[in-house]
Amino acid sequence: MSRHAPVNDDNVKDVAVSTDIVAYMTSLGRSARAAGAVMRGQDTAAKNAALMAMARHLEAARSELIDANAQDLARGRETGLDAALLDRLALNDTRIDGMIEGLHQVAALPDPVGEIDGLHSRPSGIQVGQMRVPLGVIGIIYESRPNVTIEAASLCLKAGNACILRGGSEARESNAAIAACIDAGLREAGLPAAAVQVVATTDRAAVGQLISMPEYVDVIIPRGGKSLIERISREARVPVIKHLDGVCHVYVDASADLDKAVAIAVNAKTHRYGTCNTMETLLVDAPVAAELLPRLASFYAEHGVELRGCERTQAILKGIAAANEEDWATEYLAPVLAIRVVDGIEEAMAHIDRYGSHHTDAIVTENYGLARRFLAEVDSSSVMVNASTRFADGFEYGLGAEIGISTDKLHARGPVGLEGLTTRKYVVLGDGHVRV
Repeated sequence: MSRHAPVNDDNVKDVAVSTDIVAYMTSLGRSARAAGAVMRGQDTAAKNAALMAMARHLEAARSELIDANAQDLARGRETGLDAALLDRLALNDTRIDGMIEGLHQVAALPDPVGEIDGLHSRPSGIQVGQMRVPLGVIGIIYESRPNVTIEAASLCLKAGNACILRGGSEARESNAAIAACIDAGLREAGLPAAAVQVVATTDRAAVGQLISMPEYVDVIIPRGGKSLIERISREARVPVIKHLDGVCHVYVDASADLDKAVAIAVNAKTHRYGTCNTMETLLVDAPVAAELLPRLASFYAEHGVELRGCERTQAILKGIAAANEEDWATEYLAPVLAIRVVDGIEEAMAHIDRYGSHHTDAIVTENYGLARRFLAEVDSSSVMVNASTRFADGFEYGLGAEIGISTDKLHARGPVGLEGLTTRKYVVLGDGHVRV
């Protein structure tokens, strides 16, 4: 199953969490680096075997998972976690089913590792191409939801990486129980257990150390609130794949089919409020504002969405609150929408460039030339024509699953799936060729 013997990492797995966080995290890093070297040599069958073994161990450990989660929930209630966070924290049979199904889905995804693209012959006779290879060691820092532990582990593993996972302290018992299933699955498949390591300490200093070990960690992916991601971005000595805000826009052009515009603008805002690809600002071209905005307002009223508008919007929709400078730059994650009437695509794109977060922006138009301009000139990780921003998602893009969304420009941009957890290296094929 493996072309290499698994690294002997029993000593690392059994190390008691030391008060010396630096020593503890360094031990995880060294073990992950060794495991990553082994993972580079694994074929698809070996990785899928580990994913299927993890699924079996999750199934067998249902009661242990629910018991561990009950401890986390009880502690969360005692410490005053709000209802939304408690809901994200909770595990039940349905969510465990989802975790198991997720492992099956990742196993079914095409394996990008080893693909060679662009192979072409050079005048010298050599052939040059690029091979997709694992990133190496990925550190993932996340909050609340224990199912992220299995999602992150499965995607990193399928892409041939080792990973170090640091979940939130509120889910420590749940994450430990899930980690035991991952560990058992890796060992059953003959892969190094250190290919997936869950940080066993809740000391926040562990995060600081994880993001400061470029000799052991190749990339950090933070998943959580804005304050967490800002801290990681500010302090990391390791490259970070992240997005801070989802200030997403829909611009309705004067040539738009207004029925399409209504459907898109309602869905982009009301399908789900707490997601990073939800529309937070609606921009409407002045010639259609008087007709479109009252139609939209009635739908938003049915959904309980609070509207805040510019002066021109307020003149059409009497009684709504005024939008201020802060509103244009706010990711509400709530049933609140800012609306601005603009004079054409130039003003719309200028607004997006000034206030947007480079996440997802859409235009509704029947003008092909304006659609092409919007696609070319709006500097966001996803740019859409005549579609809801809610489609900015790894599953909807055909990636099968995603580890998160990146608004960065280097390496990965937009939803990050298996390919985003790999990189490329040049490969050269010759037959005794020498340079003259």
